[in-house]
Amino acid sequence: MLVAGMCRDWAVSIRRACGALRFDRSTYHYKSRRADQAAVEKRIKEICQTRVRYGYRRVHVLLEREGWQINIKKVYRIYRELGMQLRNKTPKRRVKAKLREGRQKAVGPNDVWAMDFVHDQLATGKKLRVLTVVDTFSRYVPVLDARFSYRGEDVVATLDRVCRRTGYPKTIRVDQGSEFISRDMNLWAYQRGVVLDFSRPGKPTDNAFIEAFNSRFRAECLNQHWFLTLADAAEKLEAWRRYYNEERPHGAIGNNVPITLTKSGGATSPSP
Repeated sequence: MLVAGMCRDWAVSIRRACGALRFDRSTYHYKSRRADQAAVEKRIKEICQTRVRYGYRRVHVLLEREGWQINIKKVYRIYRELGMQLRNKTPKRRVKAKLREGRQKAVGPNDVWAMDFVHDQLATGKKLRVLTVVDTFSRYVPVLDARFSYRGEDVVATLDRVCRRTGYPKTIRVDQGSEFISRDMNLWAYQRGVVLDFSRPGKPTDNAFIEAFNSRFRAECLNQHWFLTLADAAEKLEAWRRYYNEERPHGAIGNNVPITLTKSGGATSPSP
């Protein structure tokens, strides 16, 4: 600094050097109180490398949970400086969706479930089908069930196993897939007092909750893992389901976790 150089070369005091340069002495003596951000940069990078589909808002939630006293704007600045921002594809066209009339919003757990299939494959190339189910009120995922093939009776068996543990929903939103319109599924719903709310053909927006969940499921789980066997896939899917229900912050429910909004009140998700 110029003041320090004058003090050294001309053997004058700091006061005289600052006076000659018309430089405020308080500025010269100021010591930055800004905390070293190397540690928080390292932690943000670790979170982003582990949870590759997390944006800065969810990263901020995790930092606050860990006890970091940091403003979301600072998280955003560091997040961008580190080059961690997500690269989302812009859709070629946008269609304004009109919601179906007559649908009531879910007001509690097990009020409305949404259900669909997601396709994937093992490392050997053998195809997998994963039955995905989400509670539209709590965002709780009661099951992720992977099989090589699915029929209507398989869907019924999975739902019966899950519902004996979590309770039966009032309504399940599904598409027009052959498994969901099967005689087995219709009989099961009638006997349990469950309403099957079918989407209109070619209208995935009628079941937007499950479409949004499947997108996150693919980005955060399926695209991050190799599955060697069906058992290996089941183990990894269950680990991710527990993480999704018990740890992952959800912006739609105030950055809480789904398990806190379920009737179970437990600390962990029930086992499959």
